[in-house]
Amino acid sequence: MRTVLDVVGVCFLAAVLLVVAFACRRRWLSRDGGTFDCSLQLAEKDHGRGWALGLARYVGDDLQWFRVFSLAWWPKLVVNRRQLQGVTTRRPVGNEPLVTYAGHVIVDAELRDRTVHFAMTEEALTGVLAWMESAPPSSQTYH
Repeated sequence: MRTVLDVVGVCFLAAVLLVVAFACRRRWLSRDGGTFDCSLQLAEKDHGRGWALGLARYVGDDLQWFRVFSLAWWPKLVVNRRQLQGVTTRRPVGNEPLVTYAGHVIVDAELRDRTVHFAMTEEALTGVLAWMESAPPSSQTYH
């Protein structure tokens, strides 16, 4: 019986330490501001599949995206604003409302080589659009 209690105690302690590690990581990523909750569709699948909860932050000309449930200190995706060629929005369809944060809109960002799908609040979208437009004139390209 004592061994079972020891195993349960170690598992509980590991779970608590993991939660603390996630909280510390999020705090560290948010330290300079410019962060917002943002889901990302990691794989091109049917609506509602392939999404991961995350956190995005602005760092200069880059938008960095991090998974929420990861201990990695580096971003999973980095999008430079010069890569962005167009942004369209839509409401979540299918299972998307179940796998993204409540109240988020889907943002389809056209990059030079592919399309990336984000889910964020309307306020965060306004910030992303302002960030895109605030690039220095010499770095903006018009087609």
